[in-house]
Amino acid sequence: MPTRTAAQLREQAARDYDAFMAECPARHLLDRIGNKWVSLILLGLAGGRQRYSDLSRRIAGVSQKMLTQTLRSLERDGLITRTVTPSVPVRVDYELTALGESLLPLVEAIQDWAEANMPKVDAARSRYDAL
Repeated sequence: MPTRTAAQLREQAARDYDAFMAECPARHLLDRIGNKWVSLILLGLAGGRQRYSDLSRRIAGVSQKMLTQTLRSLERDGLITRTVTPSVPVRVDYELTALGESLLPLVEAIQDWAEANMPKVDAARSRYDAL
């Protein structure tokens, strides 16, 4: 087996989807789905099709710009679909794709874990801050 350079090893790792490599597409996807707005949007769409305005009201603190950018990135990644209905005003709906649905149980599990363990995290923070 021939010896490979570090650059060749990095290229191979990127092709093999090694998220520890900076160039790996899976790493970029992990970065995307780890975003708080992505998680909240996916959870918001768990109940089915939602209008933009409904998502905006449901997700406290998200700006119009951030919601729009995040929805576009999720659509680009194939996790949601966007449906425009010509009317006055124009109606825009979003819903999870099959790929988005497959990610949902993982996001829901993280939400459940965070909500169940928040008291322990608060206690740990208090202990740490008291030092």
